[in-house]
Amino acid sequence: MRRAQGIAGNVVLNVVAWTIILGVAFPLFWMVVTSLKPQFELFRRPPTMLPETVTFEHYIRLLRDTPFLTYFRNSVLLSTATTVIVVGIATLGAYALVRFRFRGRETLAFLVLFTYLLPSVVLIIPLYLMLVSLGLSNTIFSLVIAYTTFALPYALWLLRSFMAGIPEDLESAALVDGATRLGAFWDIILPQLLPGIISTALFTFILSWNEYLYALVLVNSDGARPLTTGVMKMLISSFNIEWSLLMAASVMMSVPLIVVFAFLQSYLTRGFGAGAVKG
Repeated sequence: MRRAQGIAGNVVLNVVAWTIILGVAFPLFWMVVTSLKPQFELFRRPPTMLPETVTFEHYIRLLRDTPFLTYFRNSVLLSTATTVIVVGIATLGAYALVRFRFRGRETLAFLVLFTYLLPSVVLIIPLYLMLVSLGLSNTIFSLVIAYTTFALPYALWLLRSFMAGIPEDLESAALVDGATRLGAFWDIILPQLLPGIISTALFTFILSWNEYLYALVLVNSDGARPLTTGVMKMLISSFNIEWSLLMAASVMMSVPLIVVFAFLQSYLTRGFGAGAVKG
């Protein structure tokens, strides 16, 4: 009886799990299928699950007739620059919060996390006024600054959790052997912190790649638009939606994240777990 109940429970669990997986994956499947359908198949009733004729005309049009590649380049530059800055600052900040002893250290750490909990919309107007006064509005650099403000607090907290898990005795032994503080940090701390740095970099890159609100408000120039707002402006209007091009653009926007996540997902999962249970 117990064995039968266990088998039935596993069957039910597998059915539920696969139902959830298919429900989550179906929009991605439909996006890819729609991008490969000829124009006359898009609005057929009833709709076809698979394209009768596979075509890449929408991708060709997207790359040839639209500024998609410009927006793609902007997103790559923006996300990469934000990731490098955030990881660099967060690594040094996490080291200071864990290794140095000073009054109010824990309070400062919780204040850093609290800033991440604030709604991002709260900072838009102050950031916009600051960037205008500095003459940086409508530039990719303005978005780098904006994205850093909301990615840095969580990245700092995440790396602080990783740093707390590195035994201090290893660094102390290196200092006793004659290493400088910087040398011990470079040779001892960084190699052991690498999984945390990779997971933090992934989180920051994905956050920057998908961000929409700041890009919509802070940038109005086509030369500096990232993909999120550029595709919307390019393919969506009050009177028409270019569904075929939109699906092709969505597929191409997803490919970099899927590739990066597929190769480095173990670091990302480990980073979220560390941030949840340590510190």
